[in-house]
Amino acid sequence: QVQLVESGGGLVQAGGSLRLSCAASGRTFSSWPMGWFRQAPGKERVFVAAISWSGGSTLYADSVKGRFTISRDNAKNTVYLQMDSLKPEDTALYYCAAGRNFYSASINPTQYVSWGQGTQVTVSS
Repeated sequence: QVQLVESGGGLVQAGGSLRLSCAASGRTFSSWPMGWFRQAPGKERVFVAAISWSGGSTLYADSVKGRFTISRDNAKNTVYLQMDSLKPEDTALYYCAAGRNFYSASINPTQYVSWGQGTQVTVSS
């Protein structure tokens, strides 16, 4: 059973940076596409960023393009989300998700089969 544990969230001022981490259990991490999603209070969960199983391809939501960077370290079974130039509208609960073996990275949450519990990011103005 895959377990995903997010960390790195917190309170930061607008313009600041945070780096989220998602540590995964499982010996086939290197074959999973990974994604980050977020959910603000009273809103639906939305796509933020995704990375292919090889790390060679990435996808970003328009709202974070140029500010956020997704990366992965397959030797550490970990995916990261570097968040720079944070804005109050980035405030949300951030989730990482794992897709199926060797599938492409996707913006569609239904393509992900395992989810973490989330880490809270709060950006003050």
